[in-house]
Amino acid sequence: MGVLSPQFGSLIPTAAPVTLSSNYLNFNSGGGNDFAQQYLPEIYEAEVERYGNRTVGGFLRMVGAEMPMMSDQVVWSEQNRLHISYDNVVSNAVGVNAGNRLTIQGINTSTLRNVIAVNDTIVIMDPSDPAFTCKAIVTASVAATGVVDVLAYNRTAVNAGVERAGCKIFVYGSEFAKGVSGTGAGIDAIPAIEPQLTTFSNKPIIIRNRYAVSGSDTAQIGWVEVAGEDGTSGYLWYLKAEGETRMRFEDYLEMAMIEGELATSGQVTAIRGALTQFANQGGNGATAGSIGTEGLFAAINNGGNVLSGYSGSLQDFDSVLQLLDSQGAIEENMLFLDRKTELLFDNMLAQQNSYGAGGTSYGVFENSEDMALNLGFSGFRRGSYDFYKTSWKYLNDASLRGGSTNFVNGDNIDGVLVPAGTSTVYDQLLGTNIRRPFLHVRYRASQADDRRMKSWLTGSVGGAATSALDAMEVNFLSERCLCTQARNNFVLFTA
Repeated sequence: MGVLSPQFGSLIPTAAPVTLSSNYLNFNSGGGNDFAQQYLPEIYEAEVERYGNRTVGGFLRMVGAEMPMMSDQVVWSEQNRLHISYDNVVSNAVGVNAGNRLTIQGINTSTLRNVIAVNDTIVIMDPSDPAFTCKAIVTASVAATGVVDVLAYNRTAVNAGVERAGCKIFVYGSEFAKGVSGTGAGIDAIPAIEPQLTTFSNKPIIIRNRYAVSGSDTAQIGWVEVAGEDGTSGYLWYLKAEGETRMRFEDYLEMAMIEGELATSGQVTAIRGALTQFANQGGNGATAGSIGTEGLFAAINNGGNVLSGYSGSLQDFDSVLQLLDSQGAIEENMLFLDRKTELLFDNMLAQQNSYGAGGTSYGVFENSEDMALNLGFSGFRRGSYDFYKTSWKYLNDASLRGGSTNFVNGDNIDGVLVPAGTSTVYDQLLGTNIRRPFLHVRYRASQADDRRMKSWLTGSVGGAATSALDAMEVNFLSERCLCTQARNNFVLFTA
């Protein structure tokens, strides 16, 4: 055969399909025959799920609900305790009515009143001296100052010449003589105790995000096979990034309700100075709470229960039961924990349920040690309470509150105890008692606009024709806040 002229590199074609050194394209030689190597990659069309399910949402959907509202603020009232009790009471040892005069500290504040009346019978206790308990009848009481004079039933003086500070007193009844109508001035002299409601409020925040793609990029088609976090799978074009933006925004909707903080008056001024868009939000004054929203963690820290340094011992957990006993005593509760604390609970329960050689707890198949070994517990009962335990991904995710290298998280939030069920509260707008989940989200909505989860297209690409912008913009918006009702029944586990 003839020889091609000019020759391409050192390639010489042959008449038969035989591999020779003169006609073999060696792409690894680094010579002139590797011209097409960069254009011939082996491409996997399927996207690798490197981090598994990357979303962290779902917590509020498990424990709460979402309801619309039309105002800039949501206000609700919660019941206070039924019985009359005071802490931080001083039992005077000297002065007027020495040994029998009690002074309730903090009465001059706007939130604390003295409603103890003459002829009430009270119990006096000293937490620093558990052996001391005294029962007495009230002989005089001054509402404005919190001074209460008493006489003990079984001793000359309440205290034996030693001042006792930090006492606790509570009313357990009253005693009147025969034939009297009241306390010397008729029945009207007995004070009528009006119930005092504790009012809570929160404000919604506007959460926004945006995804944009230029018109030129939409014409450069590149299909990618994906498996979505919501369980769907298939092929996506340039909207692959839009799908991730939407998932990220949906996570923000929950994370903002968990991490939200209300700004103090000083920080309101600072934020308005840096971001003029907030200049008139909530009025012109630097009102505390006019910027931001109260999230779950902030609500528990402000009126809930905090257990620091949980060691995984049964004694530590019993202190949680004492907290629950002192509050609403809701029977069913859910524990959302990080991995470290979840394992501490498993170890604690395994020690109480030891079986087999070496105290190992066998599970799954009727506690048979020849079968599978189950070292995890999803629920348990202690005292009169039921607890359901689960791992909270938000506390384990390395890009969020989770530790990046091991199970020991780098943040101080280890978990949260959430009461199950609903609470009865007085709704200021409806003017009636309503039942709501302890945790629920309120979002802005009306007949004209629903701001629970809005998305719309702008630009001139992808079906949108709203402007001359040569791009497609996908906008996301929501306006919402979290209502943490009966927060005294929540427990926050911190490091």
